[in-house]
Amino acid sequence: MQLKKSDFSEWYNTITKEAQLCDLRYGIKGFVVFMPWAVMTMNRMYAMYEEAVESRGHMPALFPALIPESYLTRESEHVKGFVPEVFWATEAGGAKLEERYAMRPTSETAMYPMYALWIHGTRDLPLKIYQRCQVWRYETKATKPFIRSREFHWIEAHDCFATREEALAQIREDMEMAEEVIHKQFCVPFLFFRRPQWDKFAGADDTYAADTLMPDGRALQLPSTHMLGQHFSKAFGIKYSDEHGAEQYVWQTTYGPCISRIYAAVIATHGDDKGLVLPVRLAPVQVVIVPIVKEETREKVLAACRNVVNAIGCCFTVKIDDSDRTPGFKFNEWEMKGVPLRIEIGMRDIESGTVVVARRDSGEKLKVKLEELDAKLDELAQSIDKTLRERADSWFAGKLSFADSLDELGKKLELQGFVRVPFCSEGMEGQTCADTVKEKHQTNMRGSLFGSPDKPAGKKCIACGNPATVYLYAARQY
Repeated sequence: MQLKKSDFSEWYNTITKEAQLCDLRYGIKGFVVFMPWAVMTMNRMYAMYEEAVESRGHMPALFPALIPESYLTRESEHVKGFVPEVFWATEAGGAKLEERYAMRPTSETAMYPMYALWIHGTRDLPLKIYQRCQVWRYETKATKPFIRSREFHWIEAHDCFATREEALAQIREDMEMAEEVIHKQFCVPFLFFRRPQWDKFAGADDTYAADTLMPDGRALQLPSTHMLGQHFSKAFGIKYSDEHGAEQYVWQTTYGPCISRIYAAVIATHGDDKGLVLPVRLAPVQVVIVPIVKEETREKVLAACRNVVNAIGCCFTVKIDDSDRTPGFKFNEWEMKGVPLRIEIGMRDIESGTVVVARRDSGEKLKVKLEELDAKLDELAQSIDKTLRERADSWFAGKLSFADSLDELGKKLELQGFVRVPFCSEGMEGQTCADTVKEKHQTNMRGSLFGSPDKPAGKKCIACGNPATVYLYAARQY
């Protein structure tokens, strides 16, 4: 039985435990200990994403994790959206605090009071700052490690511009980053949606988000980017003097790639029933060398392994597994951990001047001459990432379908994935129809496909029967 296909939830729980990615036995529900193998991969993901963010003009900073209640409540829509999920600090040193402090659910209200002090004129714009941090939200839904928890790890960028057009350009740039990093480097496919108005970020004009699919066909949100307009700049007094000396409120955007959740997508997208399968750049160990030894050949084979490490050079992270466990045990363990390439070396290989190289993604084995090994590993690494991306893209494309009625939507949802349907509106007036769909099929309207020119000419909304003005995508979600 293929557990990943038949019971994704059980497969996912097994993988995160057996690959030693996290430990759920911490004493607070929804708070998870991330273990070294997961953190090493997440650090690589952070580095790759931060390189993309900084190359586009963002500068790093760190802001306090505690936010005064008077800051948090300054923007009215934001308050309604986040206060129900906030963890509060109310005491310190045994004394009750004069003002409650929110544990950061997101950083707009922590950062923008400082932006108001830093921005004065056009020379201070654009201001593009990001931070790597944790945020805390009292999720009431069932938690699942990396996918949904009450503490998660992310990058958040907060930008200020002189004009709305510059802010919109930043939104497009954020989308380009998601394609560059998540799809091209992490090999995870997604669709970029404009969220309906009833499902946008609290305090934003518009929200755009990249959604992928998990193996059970449910949608998982990856990064979102928000057009904040001038709501927060007016609430926090973030202004600049224009060329005429007149004060103007800045236009703002915010972008939030949640690294811990994207890691869940990497696990789910590429893994198989043997364990993790990782893109080469994300693997903590990229090449593992397994000596095939007898007691009398041990030292000679281990010496050959060390020579192979030197032959590979510095382009790969390499580990020799010289433990006393059997080769079969080692193969299974490193396959569970998703190491992309395995090298096997025994006396026959030493005598022939070759090694055996096994690919984790396909299981293919091949003999490689020692003097050709470094170049061959580089070739295989590129092939592995290409294979993972193409495999994921092909599966993802097969999970997109269409429906023109509520009943047809229900049938298509049983096939799992995203279903495009004609809808009356993506404005607030469409919320009643979205509620109807959710009640009947336990599904959510994820939004309209960003940049799509398709319009539902001559079609009717699947919920109310009125003329459709937009195609929205429906999916069940995490």
